[in-house]
Amino acid sequence: MELLGRTTTAIEEARTMTPRPATISTELGLHLIIPGATTMPVRTALSYDIADPYAVQVRFHTGPTEDGDSVEWTFARQLLTDGVAGPAGEGDVRVWPSDGSTGFGVSLSLSSPSGQALFQVPLRELVDFLTMSYEVVPTGAESNHIDVDGELALLLGAQPETEV
Repeated sequence: MELLGRTTTAIEEARTMTPRPATISTELGLHLIIPGATTMPVRTALSYDIADPYAVQVRFHTGPTEDGDSVEWTFARQLLTDGVAGPAGEGDVRVWPSDGSTGFGVSLSLSSPSGQALFQVPLRELVDFLTMSYEVVPTGAESNHIDVDGELALLLGAQPETEV
């Protein structure tokens, strides 16, 4: 289609006409690796919010229902992205590709003062989630979604200036 002297595709038109979502979320079935035993399925919810564009939240449902207890971890979106292709992370959160023999393609290791856990993450679903997050906020555009002055004012205890 000819538009102001340049050619566009239907996909480009749809992207410009469709507002991008502020939050992306998906449910994933991870497997907790239990040493010397079998794996245990764990329901999780991944979410990405443009208000915190560098981060991904992972909520582990620990109860029998979604309304039950849960544990939430927040870590860098780039850490998950890097962990799909090779080992990434230091300290509390580490991610690396698995051999794929279990049908899961990514390993996620979490450690805290309460203990450690190793999970297997389905590769395709994780990549789909990350792809959606990068469609909303591309690599390098994260800082466009942060109000640095407002955040600094909150840290310093001052009131952010409002434009009139």
